[in-house]
Amino acid sequence: MYLPSHFAIAQPNALHHILHDHPLGILVTHTAEGLDANHLPFEFDPARGPLGTLTGHVARANPVWQQCADGAEVLVIFRGAEGYISPNWYPSKHATHRQVPTWNYAVVHAHGRITVHDDAQFARGVVARLTRTHEAQEPKPWKMGDSAPEYIDAMLQSIVGIEIAITRLEGKAKLSQNRELPDREGAIDALRRRGGDELAEAMTKSLAKPSR
Repeated sequence: MYLPSHFAIAQPNALHHILHDHPLGILVTHTAEGLDANHLPFEFDPARGPLGTLTGHVARANPVWQQCADGAEVLVIFRGAEGYISPNWYPSKHATHRQVPTWNYAVVHAHGRITVHDDAQFARGVVARLTRTHEAQEPKPWKMGDSAPEYIDAMLQSIVGIEIAITRLEGKAKLSQNRELPDREGAIDALRRRGGDELAEAMTKSLAKPSR
């Protein structure tokens, strides 16, 4: 990933924040047929391994779990806040007419080595933890015990667990850090007026760092 220093996310907590808040990752693998990409929700555990561990599951019908040998290198991409930035939002544009459109975004690349777990106990644990996390805000959270055991057992047989030991984390937050303060604030205000609150908040937090 092209990563100018002023866009690099250096703090581990900031990297972890994106993985926790945007858990749908793009698993990129290299197979005999070429590159493959699968969109999967992951659980991130920062305490397992030097850089953390990702766990998830794929459909048994998905050939990716058979195409990846244990220990194979993989990449998982997590996309955070993102959105279009119009030059009309920059005060300097109206003074000089020397600005162009761009796209702001935050992203984390998790490099690691994959292990396939074709056993129901592992899959059950993954599903239970993912469910617990994403049902937490529901008035009456769904749990596997809400369904008949034989139904859950059948569903678990239709998936295969995967685990990725992270070997490298790199993050990029392109949030107008290379713009002058009035232009950054103008873009933030315009985003808020248009409902782009998540990207506006990310850009606001970036103001605590000096622009370059």
